[in-house]
Amino acid sequence: MTENGKILAERILSGDRMAVAKAISRIEDEADNYQRLLDLIYYAVGKAYRIGITGPPGSGKSTLTNYLAKLLRSEEKKVAIIAVDPTSPFTGGAILGDRFRMHELTMDTGVFIRSMATRGSLGGLAAKALEVADILDAAGYAYIIFETVGVGQVELDIAEAADTTLVMVVPEGGDIIQGLKAGLMEIGDLFVVNKSDRPGAHQMQRDLEYVLHLRESAVEWHPKVLLTVAHKNQNIDKVRYEISVHKRFLEEKNRLQGKRNKRLRRRVEMLVRSEMENSFWNEERLNKLATYLQKDHKKRSPYRLAQEMLEELLKRF
Repeated sequence: MTENGKILAERILSGDRMAVAKAISRIEDEADNYQRLLDLIYYAVGKAYRIGITGPPGSGKSTLTNYLAKLLRSEEKKVAIIAVDPTSPFTGGAILGDRFRMHELTMDTGVFIRSMATRGSLGGLAAKALEVADILDAAGYAYIIFETVGVGQVELDIAEAADTTLVMVVPEGGDIIQGLKAGLMEIGDLFVVNKSDRPGAHQMQRDLEYVLHLRESAVEWHPKVLLTVAHKNQNIDKVRYEISVHKRFLEEKNRLQGKRNKRLRRRVEMLVRSEMENSFWNEERLNKLATYLQKDHKKRSPYRLAQEMLEELLKRF
């Protein structure tokens, strides 16, 4: 890390918005020894409370995020929003989608908004979103909101990134309950039926409450199901209140620290796994794999080849 990098870290810790933006760009581009920068600021990470908002496209996630951020700002809390968008097939960057609904927040210096592209990440979170959250945490933002793309079984990574996970649905979701039962019912800490001025909202609420009731004996936390009309700013205050209730629950009996320790363990495992894989596939082994694919695959199974490669690696230690 150069001296400039150390200065950048100091600027981040002082809350300098330009430094935060520059650091996020370095992380996204994996440029200029960005992991060293994360290392320098990490001692200041851990104060921010992280909220994940997920749900199907068109469910009103951006609108709810907008009003929720305004509520938090009315409490004089600094808020950061990481809005994860699909990757543009033309530029490789984020397609901003309905981010324009947050335009009012952009004038507030107590709010920092960053759109990030998924860039092929299987889950709803961009691959670098957790590292970006660490920068924002160290910069003094009290709340970090992840707003993620779509909904589905592969998007369960939101629960690993957030302290409180909010799942949004709409009345005309149809078979959405079946999809939720497959995964998100287990990780949602709060459920919101948005656009509840439409027909079927109360039935959707009852259906969700019934499915959640089936698992109640096995869990400590019992999620609420709220009705909102986000574009009219209706009941967003109730969403804010239930988030605070869940936060208090986690702070009891050291549950919040336990959850964050699990998150940290997964991150360390992921970093080690990634580094080992990158180190393993050197030019020699890539050539060996190419030869195998062209000539040898009928003589040796992939299991045998993988075992031989690993044994060769172990001989060097």
